[in-house]
Amino acid sequence: MRALADDGWAVRVLARRDPIDALWQDVAPQVVVGGLEDPAALARLCAGADVVVHAAGLVKARSRADFDAVNVAGSVRVAEAARDAAHVLLVSSLTAREPALSHYSASKHAGERAMSNALGDRLTIVRPCAIYGPGDRELLPVFQAAARVPVLPILDPDARICMIHVEDAARQTAALAAAPPPRRTVALSDSRPEGYGWRELMTEAARACGRSPRFAPVPKALIHTLGITNDFTALLGSTPMLTSAKARELLHPDWAISPEERMETAAPVKFDLSSGFSSTVAWYRNAAWMKH
Repeated sequence: MRALADDGWAVRVLARRDPIDALWQDVAPQVVVGGLEDPAALARLCAGADVVVHAAGLVKARSRADFDAVNVAGSVRVAEAARDAAHVLLVSSLTAREPALSHYSASKHAGERAMSNALGDRLTIVRPCAIYGPGDRELLPVFQAAARVPVLPILDPDARICMIHVEDAARQTAALAAAPPPRRTVALSDSRPEGYGWRELMTEAARACGRSPRFAPVPKALIHTLGITNDFTALLGSTPMLTSAKARELLHPDWAISPEERMETAAPVKFDLSSGFSSTVAWYRNAAWMKH
């Protein structure tokens, strides 16, 4: 939202309540109260809009049906509400490239197809890689472990994982709102589209926390076993992040981005991995999400 406002857009957002966040200070969007399940609210959101950006999605759920209710059915309702918009951006996920890996990736892929069928050439699909930065809770346990644990895990020494700081992802998405690319599906990453290895990622996470860790390889079977164990806890009502499906995503060997998937004129990134991880840890500590 801030990136769009900084680029001169008048921003209108859909929210269940008035969004108050320090990250959005000095930005005063028009707020439409409602959710993806509310066609009337979506109609008010999209009325008269030049560009509609659909970035809402579910990342944790107990079943494929729960994922689909938001990531597919919600996307269909957005497409219906945006039928008069000249341009629609769907912020999807790089995991949609591998729909067989998990219910999440399958739902993101299905949401892409549903919106593409409804909107045709008016749709741009944006596939960010792993996003990190201020306000992110999903990678917080990685930094907490890097700050406390003397030996950090290396999952697959040959795997490649692309990363992008949330500010860079927002700026690149805002650039796409202003200038749709000829190719309608694009992937976002930092200046390393070839990705990082697990050792480099964990080294930089530890360095951002002021640590110099040792490393130990973790057998893939152990990660799968932990995921399966957490599947059973999900039956009791919890929604753990490391499920068997998430284990398959983590252990997928290729989350690099090919030249064909990249934006031709991507906005220059502000953060490399070192500066991005350092700023993220500083934010976590300032917000008391991590101890100093």
